[in-house]
Amino acid sequence: MNFNTVIAIGRQYGSGGREIGELLSDMMGIPFFDRELVAIAAEKSGVSKDVYSHIDETATNSLLYALSTGAYTLSSHFTTVNDLPLNDKLYIIQTNLIKDIVKENGSCVIVGRCADYILKDDPRCVSVFIHAPLKARVQRIMEKEGLSAVAAESRIIKTDKKRANYYNFYTNREWGDINNYELCINSAALGKQKTAEMILDYIKMRFRK
Repeated sequence: MNFNTVIAIGRQYGSGGREIGELLSDMMGIPFFDRELVAIAAEKSGVSKDVYSHIDETATNSLLYALSTGAYTLSSHFTTVNDLPLNDKLYIIQTNLIKDIVKENGSCVIVGRCADYILKDDPRCVSVFIHAPLKARVQRIMEKEGLSAVAAESRIIKTDKKRANYYNFYTNREWGDINNYELCINSAALGKQKTAEMILDYIKMRFRK
């Protein structure tokens, strides 16, 4: 089942966004990319995968955003991509990877990494944000990671903050803002399988000829 569609999924930690993306990938028979992008980026850049995994979806305090918006011009601070901090270097590499993957594969599912923003001008892109009530996410992380309620909630808050900082920093938009996505879905209301089916139904209607 191929609608020549790219599904870009943003997600709150513990909402099941990755698993929903995998279900969509299986149902549609299209490639899936999440942490796989880190491994590819590491291979292309020659930087350790462990290093990139540690800083994945983490913003830096560099001038990259100011440079990208034209607030500053390139100076002696950063003359090439290789001169940038690893966080910025990874973002640039992953941005190019996402564009190349879409060009090479056509349809695919991409989780996180500002894919909805990077592909915002691509008419094939369907941007989705998966969320769920904190209570449901705490329960899920407790079961999945074997954590206490307090530890699970702490991890959720920290991870969501990291993802929001990353997204807001590199896109100048607000992570989780409904205006940035075509679909915002509470996965706790339907469960992962039905949430994936709902997204697929939307895609069928959206691209029906």
